[in-house]
Amino acid sequence: MPHLDADRLSLIALGEPATDEERAHLDACDECALELAELEYTVIVGRSTVTVGDLEAPPERVWAGIADELGLGATGMTSTTGGMPTAGGMPTAGETERAEAAAPVAADEEAPAAAAPARRRRGIRVVFALAASIALIVAVVGTWTLVRETQPVEIAAATLDAFPDHPDASGTAVVVEKADGARQVEVDLDDGEPSDGFREVWLITEDASALVSLGVLEGSTGVFPVPDDIDLSEYVLVDVSQEPADGDPTHSGDSIVRGELGFA
Repeated sequence: MPHLDADRLSLIALGEPATDEERAHLDACDECALELAELEYTVIVGRSTVTVGDLEAPPERVWAGIADELGLGATGMTSTTGGMPTAGGMPTAGETERAEAAAPVAADEEAPAAAAPARRRRGIRVVFALAASIALIVAVVGTWTLVRETQPVEIAAATLDAFPDHPDASGTAVVVEKADGARQVEVDLDDGEPSDGFREVWLITEDASALVSLGVLEGSTGVFPVPDDIDLSEYVLVDVSQEPADGDPTHSGDSIVRGELGFA
């Protein structure tokens, strides 16, 4: 009885449905059934090392970088609709069967007992090669996704306009949210160093009925954490004031620049 091709057994182990004829053969042939069981176990072991969850498909340049790194060339990895590559240079099962059919038959063929282990080793090598490729792709995608998720995301920004007493001043403010949910305001002010006192950054409600100090701006730029209890949909104004060194924690009334946050 002819046994199933090792490539077909490898593909079935990886999840490709078996035909009715192949399933009937597996039910009747203990040798092929055992070989398939070993290959399926290999697949389970390989997939058990993949622990990342749902992943986003990275841009094409990521796959191009993988292809360059592995020396696969232009045809080594071909993108599919979802952004995941396929082994463009790997022959299909049909091509393998045709190549084997066209190859000359050796005069002294191996005995069935010796051929079975060779076929099994070949199938396991195929499964390991495919599993290694999948593991590499998942690792790259997972790393790219995790890096992307840990980067702060901009959620609002404002152009800071000058007040009449500081006509040459200008600035910007950007609110970002970090991976842990913490928010911070990045302020950039072009006004020169204050000759006396210091500059302070504030969040103010639209009607100016309430305000909160974020801290002192030292130099032209600064990053300030936003208190967890501050609702930015209410505290929409970013203000930078000129403050005298008089020990009074309240706003001096001398605003240098101010702008309203626009949310992304």
